[in-house]
Amino acid sequence: MTDRPDIPRSRRERPAKPALSREGIVAAAVAVLRAEGLPKVTMRRLAQELDTGPASLYVYVRNTAELHALVLDELLGTLGPVPTDGSWRERLEQVLTSYTAMLFEHPSLARSALTARPSGPHYLTLIETLLTLLDEGGVPPAQAAWGVDLLLQHATAQAAEHVEDTSDEEWDAVRRAVRDASDRTHPRVAALAGELLSGPPEARQAWALRAVITGIERTAVPD
Repeated sequence: MTDRPDIPRSRRERPAKPALSREGIVAAAVAVLRAEGLPKVTMRRLAQELDTGPASLYVYVRNTAELHALVLDELLGTLGPVPTDGSWRERLEQVLTSYTAMLFEHPSLARSALTARPSGPHYLTLIETLLTLLDEGGVPPAQAAWGVDLLLQHATAQAAEHVEDTSDEEWDAVRRAVRDASDRTHPRVAALAGELLSGPPEARQAWALRAVITGIERTAVPD
């Protein structure tokens, strides 16, 4: 019999592996991210997924940092169309909120995004969208150019802070410290204890974003 399982198959009889490509590597990385989280998105893990050696991947991707940036750019392509209803401010907030929400879905990527520097087409599209909305609002070009970086930093930091594993006990300790502050040693903290702790996270995040947008609109770039 020729179909005995203990007889090794010739390489010629095995199905050919798909050719390696940058796009294929990124697609595999996104799949691993969604299934196992960013810490598992390594060259060695992807090499196993693609049935090749890690050295083969370095032909297409320089290092893990670049790989993570490519994954971030790929996920930026899932943000959806730019809103058409509302003022330029409201639409700008919606775009950035969608960006933050995407990072919320991938906690480990949110932390990596603080240092990842994507340079792909989806990142450029996001920058173009932000610049277009700022221009619609009459924000001077130089302020808009600097402001885009600030807006993305702020939105990314919000997502990274949101996913940090802070226990309820730690938050309770912070709240008690503020509420119990002495009006003799810390009069302003004591007077504003309620305001310091007020508001749901969503409301505070929306207010912070509006404050950043207003600051960009009103603050001139130095010569």
